[in-house]
Amino acid sequence: MRIGHYQQRILLGLLVLAAMLLYSLGVFHSRFIQNLEAFAYDVRLRLTAPGPAENSDVVIISIGQKSLAAEGRWPWPRYKLAKLIQELNSHYHVAVIGLDMTFPDPESDSGLAVLEALASGPLGKSKVFQDQMQAWESRLDYDADLARQLRLSPSVLGYYVTTVEGQSDPDNTGVLPPPTFPPGIFRGRHLSFVTGNAYGANLPLFAESAKAAGCFTAIPDFDGVLRRAPMLIEYHGAYYDSLALAVADIYLGSPPIKPGFPQDAPANYQAMEWLQMGGKRIPVGPHGSALIPYRGTGKTFPLVSATDVMNKKAPMGALFGKIALVGLTAPGLLDLHATPVGTEYPGIEVQASMVYGILHDTIKERPAYVTAIAASMIVLLGLVLLFLLPLLSPLRSLLAAALALAITVAVNLAAWTYGNLVVPIAPAILLIVGLFVVNSFYGYFFETRKRKYIVSKFGQYVPPSLVREMAKFPETLSMQGQSRDMTVLFADVCNFTRISEGLSPTELSAMINAYLTAMTEVIQRYKGTVDKYIGDAIMAFWNAPLPDNRHGRNAIMAALEMQAKLAELESEFKAKGWPALRVGIGINSGVMNVGNMGSQFRMAYTVMGDAVNTAARLEGLTRKYGVDIIVGADTRKLTPEMIFREIDVVRVKGRDKPVAIYEPINLRSKMDMEQFNELNQFEQMRAYYRKQRWPEAMGQLAVLLEKNPSSTLYAFYSERIEQFMASPPGDEWDGVFNFQTK
Repeated sequence: MRIGHYQQRILLGLLVLAAMLLYSLGVFHSRFIQNLEAFAYDVRLRLTAPGPAENSDVVIISIGQKSLAAEGRWPWPRYKLAKLIQELNSHYHVAVIGLDMTFPDPESDSGLAVLEALASGPLGKSKVFQDQMQAWESRLDYDADLARQLRLSPSVLGYYVTTVEGQSDPDNTGVLPPPTFPPGIFRGRHLSFVTGNAYGANLPLFAESAKAAGCFTAIPDFDGVLRRAPMLIEYHGAYYDSLALAVADIYLGSPPIKPGFPQDAPANYQAMEWLQMGGKRIPVGPHGSALIPYRGTGKTFPLVSATDVMNKKAPMGALFGKIALVGLTAPGLLDLHATPVGTEYPGIEVQASMVYGILHDTIKERPAYVTAIAASMIVLLGLVLLFLLPLLSPLRSLLAAALALAITVAVNLAAWTYGNLVVPIAPAILLIVGLFVVNSFYGYFFETRKRKYIVSKFGQYVPPSLVREMAKFPETLSMQGQSRDMTVLFADVCNFTRISEGLSPTELSAMINAYLTAMTEVIQRYKGTVDKYIGDAIMAFWNAPLPDNRHGRNAIMAALEMQAKLAELESEFKAKGWPALRVGIGINSGVMNVGNMGSQFRMAYTVMGDAVNTAARLEGLTRKYGVDIIVGADTRKLTPEMIFREIDVVRVKGRDKPVAIYEPINLRSKMDMEQFNELNQFEQMRAYYRKQRWPEAMGQLAVLLEKNPSSTLYAFYSERIEQFMASPPGDEWDGVFNFQTK
């Protein structure tokens, strides 16, 4: 039973619907859809970013250009960091100090090691030196100074883990803090976390002095953009806080952190969907990561210069009772990340966004049930559009698809804004677009296949610009044989056999391909149709399959540009060790038969007729006369804007009627006086020649040869006139020269 057009569209639409539904359910993965979903997420985030947090309880202590200029290059001596922490704690009374940095090694720039080396020598026996040494030790032990300030303040240190696989014996530095969750707590749940195989943590002196420590490792998404931050990091089976989580925990009074699992989930659903920290619920997704609640494109939290804090120049109200996150903001310090809201986003501002999001419940979440929401929306949209669009006109179909798209975006944004839910939107958008495309272009691809078939056939012969024109008026096309007044061109490489003998087959093929490509581009630029390649020869014609009322001019202009293109190719060929090519071109116009001709085994759209044969003969005469282009009289009549030189009147083999042959010189508007003078002298020589006034003709040739001694045409006439002077043609001679060969 034959399926109708409506049913065919339904079947095609069902394929689109099935693909989007299976993707939404996780049956298969697509990087294209994944990229589109990431783009949609970034757009929503930028559109709804609330901007700078006013009266924020999170402040960034910026180690930026100002602080570096005042305090010296990074890293600073630890006494300066101790001074910074002391002022934040004792003078500004901040609630928590979070340090987005780590201290894995002892201080090496204090000079204490030098003094200890001196003390072990003869100088150490001096009582004066020993007394001074005790004073110096207390002043130069910068590590002890920093540890003391950490101990006196509500401080949280940072550390990092590495996740690169394949390291057989990774190097660890420093010591990790106590884990948030011990090994085995998630046994049987098959959860996945960011897993470290090495860490860079703080010296035991600092780790024991600080109130807590958290990991600041950033894990970008598949496209290198930082959208999520791990809240828990697994190392050797134990689970450790992130820096943002540790800072928020200290700020809230160190309530216990508990994993959150939905109570009404199916038995086989074991994902952890949130972390509970006192009264705060922190949504987490795959790998225990939370979506970073960026507030804007940068500087969305108050920035206070570290040097201003150290010198007590910062306003008290900007810091009192706040969370102070200390981090690097200078671009040269490389703590920058690609994010949805900026390509060079400071890492400390990422940490500030996470801390603020935890405290103010602004973190977006994507629980398991959003998959069901997305799948249901796809099914609903798909079924409505699937049966509706085939019944509508193109305009109404577009309006229906646009309405469906608007509803989808509105519902998704409502869930994002009011429910803090991240519902996938890319499959739904692709479904709407896919169903619209299937229905809109079905008729174009299937109902107009006959027109497209004709155009595709002509596309084998004509330039792309003409194919596009044919597509507009397919009813005017025909591949059946017909007679037309046309122009045909033959181009052939001179001495090709000798050239081919000097090249390897590979070089010869490459050279001919380069030559034919360049010549064909020129022909098609002037609306010519390439009939065929005959070895190194080219046959082309004009005024078919589409009308061209300037076919004579276009053919001549193509021939002139082909010769110019050959001159350009000469240097390229020379660089490759190929010989320069000389090409003879013959052009003729007249009535020809054009159409699809051939046998049941092979067909070709080509031209035939006496005018075609004459053009081939004219191409052969270019070698005799030493000119690049020869055109027939009919072509000359079609191109009044061109100046020609009448070369001769000849009787070619296969034709009894003589033909005048011409060489195109230049467009009339571009001729200069020198060209006109030389042309007039040649015409005067031809007048003497036709009247058999050989001495006068030779006199004119002598003048022409003096101007252009390398001219083959002038030398050819000189030799012919000498022959006529030795053996005159007689009084009945009509000035026609007979050629007995092609």
